[in-house]
Amino acid sequence: MNPFTIHEVECRSIMNRSRIPGIDYTINPYTGCQHGCVYCYARFMTKFAKHPAEWERFVDVKTNAAEVLRKQLARSSRGLVSLSTVTDPYQPAERKYGLTRTILTELAEHGFHVSVLTKSDLVLRDVDVLKRFHRKDCEVGFSIATLDEDVRRHFEPNAPPVTRRIQALKTLHGQGIRTWVFIAPVLLNITRDTLVDLLNEIRGAFDYLLVDKLNIKCGNWQTISKVLTIHYPHLLPTWKETLFSKEQKMRAYQDICRTILEFCDKNRLEVECC
Repeated sequence: MNPFTIHEVECRSIMNRSRIPGIDYTINPYTGCQHGCVYCYARFMTKFAKHPAEWERFVDVKTNAAEVLRKQLARSSRGLVSLSTVTDPYQPAERKYGLTRTILTELAEHGFHVSVLTKSDLVLRDVDVLKRFHRKDCEVGFSIATLDEDVRRHFEPNAPPVTRRIQALKTLHGQGIRTWVFIAPVLLNITRDTLVDLLNEIRGAFDYLLVDKLNIKCGNWQTISKVLTIHYPHLLPTWKETLFSKEQKMRAYQDICRTILEFCDKNRLEVECC
């Protein structure tokens, strides 16, 4: 395996206009991600990053992010900022560089709203900054696809354990911070195996739930199929047949969404399936 590399770089812009409905801006403090999730849709970013290495083998640290952001905020209209859309803002490099913490501080001082999405309990470090926002202007989401820790190790090899994410979710919610859970990507029957247990475990610890399907249009099938071949060979034929058929993929996804919708309706929980 090729070594992992961290590069310190400077950026010209850090806050970009978003094409995602309901989100005005996106900020990605890092390019690349140390979590190494095999299903990551952001692999297409390698063609922009100008790296010969695979997506999970490098991280570019935008060391001047705070300075650039400060200038952008001064001339931008206020709106909702997503942290992050193609990297995890609380990946391991954040412990050293603290870019996300600095960015959150700037957003709070300039009156912007923020929505954080992460797989890491490192976000707890920044509770003091998160509380500088009005409650309605700040939310933190955790991406969780399964309760099965073996699955997590296979599909999200360097991401924090799911139990730590759930505990962080509960801690933030208990601190009065708006929280949400992103059940994504839906890993077909693997997600279904622990779905009800997951919903029961997080019930009462989130303000809303978002669900999304597995995207295989970004060059990630090779890494997904490799994991299936090694750890779940019995699932490989079904996954391949289902994911490469628009009708079968949607049918399987809707079936899982139906279980989630029924659970949330019964417990009066807010949910949206993408």
